[in-house]
Amino acid sequence: MRKFVSAAVIIALFLTAFTIMGCSSQKKAATSIPKETAKPADKGTIILATTTSTRDTGLLDMLIPAFKKKTGITVKTIAVGTGEALKMGGRGDADVLLVHARKAEDEFMTKGLGKVRKDVMHNDFVLIGPKNDPAGVKIATGAAEAFKKIAAKQANFVSRGDGSGTNKKELSVWDKAGIKPAGAWYIKTGQGMAETILIANGKQGYTLSDRGTYLTQKGNIDITLLLEKKKDLLNPYGVIAVNPDKFPKVNYKGAMEFVNFITSGEGQKIIADFGKDKYSQPLFVPDAEKTAK
Repeated sequence: MRKFVSAAVIIALFLTAFTIMGCSSQKKAATSIPKETAKPADKGTIILATTTSTRDTGLLDMLIPAFKKKTGITVKTIAVGTGEALKMGGRGDADVLLVHARKAEDEFMTKGLGKVRKDVMHNDFVLIGPKNDPAGVKIATGAAEAFKKIAAKQANFVSRGDGSGTNKKELSVWDKAGIKPAGAWYIKTGQGMAETILIANGKQGYTLSDRGTYLTQKGNIDITLLLEKKKDLLNPYGVIAVNPDKFPKVNYKGAMEFVNFITSGEGQKIIADFGKDKYSQPLFVPDAEKTAK
């Protein structure tokens, strides 16, 4: 009887020890899972309609992966001119917009097409053209005076002509100069900024560009920066969540996640640092924290 009891006790102790070892092993395995596998679950998709400058500079390649990692939301990007981006938002074909034409943005909000708009960042426009500067724009006091010189000389001027934020800015400068550009010297591309710069280079003409896209194309062209840092060349960007009251099918929750991220400290730091390593200067200046104060 004693032998039977002793054998039972030994077996019980062995099973207990085996169970404890198994639990300890499982716990160790669970705690050894690499942190990088603990990613947020996929929370759906948002459609971002934005400008070609945010794509061509590479800024979106930094912002969107960071946003996906933080929120689990996938971003489908459609890079067009600001005018087309606003039209997409006005049809409910996009959830969120990242654009740069403040007057048009304000009109969009006044019509109730946008629910929330926030300042994001700015850079500036620059006038680039042939190194020999046939129109003499280097000495101009501002963009309007420079445009007058180009028109008087009928030097080639290459316009995006696509209703983009840059095109709207260009047209506003012509208007300020009191000129309606027309003729063989005024060339419309209907293309994005990078393509327009390359066409201007081929035509040895002038064009208006955002600074960021110019810097990314600088190594590919012979034309050069001739006019910059003038009051009439500021280029602010805003982010807009499309109004779900107008368009119930838009992903408003996801859009607001993007709005909040791009205007947060994390998003603004990405913007502030972008371009420093390659161009020794940031391509954009963050505005959200400044305007929030």
